[in-house]
Amino acid sequence: MPGTNGRRAVVLLAEDDPADQELTRRAFQDDVLKADLRIVPNGEAALDYLRRRESFADPEQAPRPDLVLLDLNMPRIGGKQVLREMREDPELRRIPVVVLTTSQQEEDILRSYSLGCNSFVTKPADIDLFIQTIRKLGSYWLELVALPSH
Repeated sequence: MPGTNGRRAVVLLAEDDPADQELTRRAFQDDVLKADLRIVPNGEAALDYLRRRESFADPEQAPRPDLVLLDLNMPRIGGKQVLREMREDPELRRIPVVVLTTSQQEEDILRSYSLGCNSFVTKPADIDLFIQTIRKLGSYWLELVALPSH
């Protein structure tokens, strides 16, 4: 696998919608995508995970992600704030971030890229198309792209 030195890639999904969490989990099932999927329910938990705070303090329990899939509209701390803080943090700024959201607003697209996202993907409403989209994202980011080492 490019960029992972033979180990399984770690993907962090920051998503508050349980249905979207489950669909993403299904997309990673059966080893279709060779990755360890970690899920947090909001932006605050995403930052705790990334900075290894609170219940994520143990690096064995919260390995540094190779890729972050980030919803924009989450409670507590939204995806834009998570992205901003990641890009301002020297330890986190190299981690690729894919904004994965229901938004199709031009303002959200422009703002996400100006904050440093690597890709902006609108979640399909269709279940099968959603799973297919996640698998394509995973295939691209985890099999084709060379990721930065930790």
